[in-house]
Amino acid sequence: MNNIDRLFETVAKKGHVCVGLDTDLSYLPDQFCARYQNLDDALFEFNKQIIDATYDVTACYKVQIAYYEAYGIQGLKAYSRTLNYLRSINAIIIADIKRGDIAKTAEMYAKAHFTGDFEADFITLNPYMGLDSLSPYLPYVKKSGKGVFVLIRTSNEGAKDIEYIPTDGGKRVYDVVGEKLQKLGGDFIGSCGYSAIGGVMGCTHPEEAAEIRKTLNSTFFLIPGYGAQGGKAEDIAKYLKDGNGGVVNSSRGILLAYKKQENGADNFALSSRNEVVRMRDDILKYL
Repeated sequence: MNNIDRLFETVAKKGHVCVGLDTDLSYLPDQFCARYQNLDDALFEFNKQIIDATYDVTACYKVQIAYYEAYGIQGLKAYSRTLNYLRSINAIIIADIKRGDIAKTAEMYAKAHFTGDFEADFITLNPYMGLDSLSPYLPYVKKSGKGVFVLIRTSNEGAKDIEYIPTDGGKRVYDVVGEKLQKLGGDFIGSCGYSAIGGVMGCTHPEEAAEIRKTLNSTFFLIPGYGAQGGKAEDIAKYLKDGNGGVVNSSRGILLAYKKQENGADNFALSSRNEVVRMRDDILKYL
């Protein structure tokens, strides 16, 4: 089974939550950090406990590489160990790397993140150098069942600087990007009806959601913007089709859930689980 079909089936069973393991050392409870001499041990064990506590209620895990690169070699060890552990329990991994280069450089990025120590099921890509920046990843999609989530319309305020620029045809830049990706993805449709060429689609502009979902009807969405950025559960439903077709990421809201609880640091993983369940049920009630 390719990864887009795996993801579709997992969403149907476990709900839409994507746990973002964007783990900064400052997120770890002080008493937890004190147990470990090595930074990579602390980061990995924190991740592992959250994974173990949330696996049965989580569709997938998004691991943002920048948080680990920031700590050098030890951080990248924790990143690799986290990916290896997720693979060992058959969890679905999105490596949030947002690469966007061309030619041989892109080939090396594809090799680095679809094989070896940093292997993931899906990776995120930036298409704004053109569709040839995506081409080196496609052999892995075709031959190994991998998948990509390509930036279409993001949830940040700065999205308006480029993504919302009107084109001569009356569409916005993100519309054109989405339509080109939908066409490209036509060669990689899974049995679930969605393509392994997915899109990153922020949920912070729900007024556009119905038209986007209608146009990009075979594009599976990675949806940021829920919670602190203003996206609501009722907004999420508009980006889905028959209750599927997307996963909703939350990072700090889950990793730092323990800070909202009295004595939460004593069992931070349980607090994270409770937040995943709350978020899952919040979304499901609008479907």
